[in-house]
Amino acid sequence: MVRKSPAAISPAIQARIEAAVLATFSEQEFHKVSLIEIARQANVSLQTIYKYYGSKEALLFGTLDTHLGALAGRLIDHLEGIENYEDRMRKVFWVILDYFESNPRVGRILASSVYLNTWSRNDTFRQPELFAVFTRVLREGRDKGILTDEVDERVLLDLLLGFASRAITMWVLRGQPAGLRDQANPMFRLLWRAMRKPDM
Repeated sequence: MVRKSPAAISPAIQARIEAAVLATFSEQEFHKVSLIEIARQANVSLQTIYKYYGSKEALLFGTLDTHLGALAGRLIDHLEGIENYEDRMRKVFWVILDYFESNPRVGRILASSVYLNTWSRNDTFRQPELFAVFTRVLREGRDKGILTDEVDERVLLDLLLGFASRAITMWVLRGQPAGLRDQANPMFRLLWRAMRKPDM
């Protein structure tokens, strides 16, 4: 049976379902969450969830797709008009931390409820718009001779996202003790020294 796309749901119903997903999966491990619980919190029928999503995995991944798509949009908006390359990279790092500080439930889900080997087989894992932003900014730095050419661009991307991901995950697990945004500049200086050419 072919499932209907979540895009076909009314925005109000989709928002209620995704709010219930964030509330539930951010507090419970994946295997403990039931679709009946999600349906009750969202005030929709279980049939509606199956109709548009089809499975618990698809529901979770669809919700993450919405939120990571929003992150991509924020990155694009914030990079507008910034010409200095170091400032552009700093803004990319800041926006990532700012987004997850504003949406801690998304960070908590990524840290504790997502099985990466399962998600990687789902189309939502690829995040083409988000990764296009990262790739474009990194390629710009390489083309300008600013970023190190000792490693592949994919390694630079892994360094950027790995550092940000670790910071977000530990911030969540430590109970959000201080603002991620407040730490963005000193953390970026560490990251920048690792990514730029030594003579820059």
